[in-house]
Amino acid sequence: MLLSINIHNYTLVESLEIEFNQGTTAITGETGAGKSLVLDALGMALGDRADTDTIRHGKDRAEITATFDLTGIENATNWLLKNDFETGATCLLRRIYTREGRSKGYINGQPSTMSQLQELGEMLTDIHSQHEHQSLLRKDTHRRLLDEYAGVQSLSTQVTAQFNLWQQAHLQLDALVARLDEVDAKKDLLSFQVNELQQIDVSVAHIEQLERDQSTLANAEQILQDSHNLLAICEQAEDLNLRDNMNRALSILANMSHKPEHLLASEELLKSSLIQLEEAVGEIKHHVDKFEADPHKLQMVEEELAAVFQFARKHRVSIDQLEAKNIALIDELNTLVSGNENITFLQQSLDELASNYEVLANKLSKKRSAAAIKMASEINQQIHMLAMEGAELMIQLTPIQQGQYHANGLEKVEFLLTTNAGQPHKPLSKIASGGELSRVSLAIQVVAGGHSKISTLVFDEVDVGIGGSTADVVGRLLKALGERGQVISVTHQPQVAAHAHHHYLASKITKKGQTASVMVSLDPSQRVNELARMLGGATVTKQTLSHAAELLSLASS
Repeated sequence: MLLSINIHNYTLVESLEIEFNQGTTAITGETGAGKSLVLDALGMALGDRADTDTIRHGKDRAEITATFDLTGIENATNWLLKNDFETGATCLLRRIYTREGRSKGYINGQPSTMSQLQELGEMLTDIHSQHEHQSLLRKDTHRRLLDEYAGVQSLSTQVTAQFNLWQQAHLQLDALVARLDEVDAKKDLLSFQVNELQQIDVSVAHIEQLERDQSTLANAEQILQDSHNLLAICEQAEDLNLRDNMNRALSILANMSHKPEHLLASEELLKSSLIQLEEAVGEIKHHVDKFEADPHKLQMVEEELAAVFQFARKHRVSIDQLEAKNIALIDELNTLVSGNENITFLQQSLDELASNYEVLANKLSKKRSAAAIKMASEINQQIHMLAMEGAELMIQLTPIQQGQYHANGLEKVEFLLTTNAGQPHKPLSKIASGGELSRVSLAIQVVAGGHSKISTLVFDEVDVGIGGSTADVVGRLLKALGERGQVISVTHQPQVAAHAHHHYLASKITKKGQTASVMVSLDPSQRVNELARMLGGATVTKQTLSHAAELLSLASS
């Protein structure tokens, strides 16, 4: 089983599970039920816009799941890993939507966006139909098919990676060059600011010293007066000072006989205190001898502090943050000064990246050019076999403008088609009808199938407007595609259905007044009956049964 679709409460289905195995599967029926169940339901699982009218009558929501075998689909596995989804041998896509318009998507049980379902879905299946799912109308698909045919996917990935590196460097260089005038003006301002700050010492330690000096000088007279008062108390007062009194106390203790132990301890403490007092008096005298009021120095200190506060206000920081601000300005200036060096380095790097890109891109262009001719020739052979004798497909490689680079290489890839000899080739979307586009898609997939990484291909009525031997060719081509992967084909042609490896019949049944769509896998005898119905219409005769059996036998052989 390569693909399994579970459908719940979708249109006329209450619950239905369909499994598709390796090979080509034909879906036939008298109505379009098969298309609704397979293509539309699969499209919902792959992130199509939800239509609440497709919810089964009487139900509040519809749920569709599609399970894919990931064997050999390396890009899908890598995508799951890159987007943090669980990986394994299979991949489960789940879609739920309600009548209120709410829609939820899941990948391997984890919530996902609709765009993620669509992106992953394009790696798992390619739906070829006459509506908006048609990937063949996108130029990205043309490039992918050509690269797969040429076997240059790895080289194409390298070109994209090298382009991304070049583009990043180019943007950085453009940003630097665009800022040159702004940088020069900023550099002048920073130079002025740095020079201005370097006229004074704005270190935290120096500013703290300035504040201490200012406080001392501003109170010099009071400090001197207090210092002299201290000296008087300690030793200079005639009637009462600390030194004389301590000496008297020590004299009394020295002359005391039979001193108790506590007084001995007190005597030692007083001796120690007297020594400390002498040292304190010495320090005070030294201070008085050296210290003087200096109005001139006070003015200088206050002017320097005023300048510090002015710079702090100018740079909108506190004075203790000035040193850090100065360092930051110097660093920023050094960065701008080295800007020209950065530009030179980036230009050299950009030139090297451009050279590497051109080497890889030119190599890719040569391989694409050679493969485009061969691939177009093989596709045209298949197109002519599909009753489009005057049609011709051309793979056009249009060089991009000189000096410009692109993530996908040096050229644009587009499939062009003419359906009538002598007429100009035009884009597929402007020239091909729905049926023609389906057959062109089939021809392309037959050629590209051996190189494609997509394992499940879905074709919707590629046999529109053809019959007889051409329909037989379509059947054989679909069967050949099925040998390399999985093909699901909705068809109304018995010649096409006869070549399928598997056959499903889509029909509607009415039970207890309720209509339901069903899908039934047909065994060989049932296939003969269905082919006979397709050949003969409403009335199935022995002759049409015989013809159907012969058709199936010839296709099998």
